[in-house]
Amino acid sequence: MITTTIAGSLPKPSWLATPEKLWAPWKLEGDALQEGQQDAALAWIKFQEDAGIDIVGDGEQFRKHFVHGFLEHIDGIDWDRMTTMGIRDDRYDAQVPTVTSAVRRTGSVHGASTRFCRQRTRHKLKMTLPGPMTICDTIADAHYGSRPAMAMAFAELLNQEALELEAIGVDVIQFDEPAFNAFMSQVGEWGVDALHRAAEGLKCKTAVHICYGYGIQENIDWKNSLGEEWRQYEEFFPALNDSRIDQVSLECANSRVPLSVLGMLKDKEVLVGAIDVACHDIETPEQVAATLRAALEFVDPERLIACTNCGMAPLPRAVAEGKLTALGAGAALLSKELG
Repeated sequence: MITTTIAGSLPKPSWLATPEKLWAPWKLEGDALQEGQQDAALAWIKFQEDAGIDIVGDGEQFRKHFVHGFLEHIDGIDWDRMTTMGIRDDRYDAQVPTVTSAVRRTGSVHGASTRFCRQRTRHKLKMTLPGPMTICDTIADAHYGSRPAMAMAFAELLNQEALELEAIGVDVIQFDEPAFNAFMSQVGEWGVDALHRAAEGLKCKTAVHICYGYGIQENIDWKNSLGEEWRQYEEFFPALNDSRIDQVSLECANSRVPLSVLGMLKDKEVLVGAIDVACHDIETPEQVAATLRAALEFVDPERLIACTNCGMAPLPRAVAEGKLTALGAGAALLSKELG
């Protein structure tokens, strides 16, 4: 039986935020916003269940952005002091807030929304948090003086949040680290240590998601510059295999990642991205099954989990629905084939 899950974000409905746009502002306020977020999350949870997704998520309907949705609730960050900064090793520029003093979590960030979701599904539940390295690549530093130092400070806050989410009943906590693909040599130097601090004491499954980014033009252009084979994973997968993180999520569908790199994760559960989030074409179940089947050469069936390449927030809602349906159906096809 091939287990299925999603990487993270799903499109927000048009009445909640502007569709097909990252960082889209909310269209609602106050209690109406909270109710709208809950309605959107519940709709996606039920759609995932119907599509055959085993480990469901909230589609990040309660946050504008996968990183800043957490940072907005942290003290020590000046949101009026915006800094232009190169993101993912200067892949593109963005206006980001600035850390001006020691960061501090003043209370629960995702606790209430997680409790809402936990009470409304009997499926296993995954919640995502931004990874420490990716946080440091999405915010300016005017206090700590080094990325490793700032990463460890944020890792402590992430750990506080993660322990609370686990207590609510979350089955999988995933740390999103797309920055690992931009700063490969630093993953072993301090990235894994920061992940370990963020996951310290957790008894639920832990995962790290490393992709080649949302399907936005800047990421597509970058991927087109990487040559015939994308071997970024190769540099840091040994460090991840030696880590205490349980699962590694990566991009496979329509990518130039040589599947042989999966063999470097022999001690991990591997979330194989079988859905391309950078195009509007909806995969057939047979195409999904073919991607997963190819991965089986390097990953035992009991360690393979079918997933999306990345989040699908920028996609049209109908496209995301079609892709989720294909993911569930494709995994079911392969499960039947495996007996």
